[in-house]
Amino acid sequence: MMNDICIDIDYQQIYKHGQQIGGDVFLLDRKLDSNMITATLSDGVGSGVKANVQASLTSHMANKLSFSDIDLKHSAEIIMDTLPVVKEKGISYATFTIAQIVYSGDKSFINVNLVEYDNPVSLRFSGSQSVEWEKTPNTLNRKTATRKEIVYSSRFRMQAGDRLIFFSDGVAQSGVSLGTLPGRKPEPAVYGMKLPSAKPVNAGFGPMGWGEDKVREFINDLLSRKPEISSRDLTREIVTQAYKNDNYHANDDITCVAVYIRKPRRTLIITGAPRNRESDKKLGEIVRNYQGNVIVCGGTTAKIIARELGKDIKADRSPSGNLPPASIIEGVDLVTEGMLTLSAVSERLSNKVLLKQMPEDPAKRIIKILRETDQLEFVVGTKINDETDDPNLAAKIGVRFPLINQIARALEEKYMLEVEVSYF
Repeated sequence: MMNDICIDIDYQQIYKHGQQIGGDVFLLDRKLDSNMITATLSDGVGSGVKANVQASLTSHMANKLSFSDIDLKHSAEIIMDTLPVVKEKGISYATFTIAQIVYSGDKSFINVNLVEYDNPVSLRFSGSQSVEWEKTPNTLNRKTATRKEIVYSSRFRMQAGDRLIFFSDGVAQSGVSLGTLPGRKPEPAVYGMKLPSAKPVNAGFGPMGWGEDKVREFINDLLSRKPEISSRDLTREIVTQAYKNDNYHANDDITCVAVYIRKPRRTLIITGAPRNRESDKKLGEIVRNYQGNVIVCGGTTAKIIARELGKDIKADRSPSGNLPPASIIEGVDLVTEGMLTLSAVSERLSNKVLLKQMPEDPAKRIIKILRETDQLEFVVGTKINDETDDPNLAAKIGVRFPLINQIARALEEKYMLEVEVSYF
């Protein structure tokens, strides 16, 4: 059974103006069999391809080492010894923040091991209040280094309502080229989609730009106004504000990551009729009492749900592209055709197709709901449709089960969702 605690991790990023590839690299990975998640943000020196290569090397090394038996602090030392040094500046080719999150199966405890090198300081919040915590400095002694290098490590526990936020210097140093502009008026955000208006930073910029203290104040104000904001929306607002600080002309790669412990957002997908007709009533009760989004896939399944809810099935005039059109049942968030639509969902999820690249059709509508979901429950019927004598339906039933498993695996491995499948 799924529990009532979710580890919500997401990020947002804008490349430096004029660059087609980012020098900041964020890597997120989870070992399902070890209850461990590693989130790594690395910032390569400079920008573009060279910076991306160095940051990618750093983040992938951090990811591999974090899942080994090597202590995370020792892993950081290995990374530092591997990275070359920019002789002119005496600094490594890449900085990094590594958050190793270890949790129990029921999430009764969530422990974080954090390692930071030369990125802006990470921030913690309990509710909207900033949290201070002790960090241990570890001085490295590399022969190739020309200055003192310190890696900070810390351990702490997170619980519901807590957040960990870390970002590249594209956030902390945003606005640096503008200097202090007392008369500068805030402008509306334009990044990505139309967003809820963020409160502008109206105190000007110091010699190093926005600054970590101002970022902390911005987040504190945002969390006070939107205490349940998701990691995706929170990082979007922070990155948007940094972009605004740069006058919509990013001076550096801008990246922000957030970890949020909260109640999960749930979705139920029902597809296929139950094996026994006596189970139809129970299926209706599941839909009626479900706390979350409900998606029904399949014509026969839709008829069963509509009958058990005492509702009509109506036509949905939304665009359907090359897929069969969706329908409407009051009390159900989305009703679609079955196999063709789920096949499209599986293919797009497996290939990590971006929403903006998808045609407007029912498969995209399903994926949009799933991208805002933390826990997905599949209820899969095992009965062959008895309303037709088509012999191919037996084969289709055999295809449905691996198709559901493909979707579940893609969501778990590529999108970090918790997925549970049950059969009726």
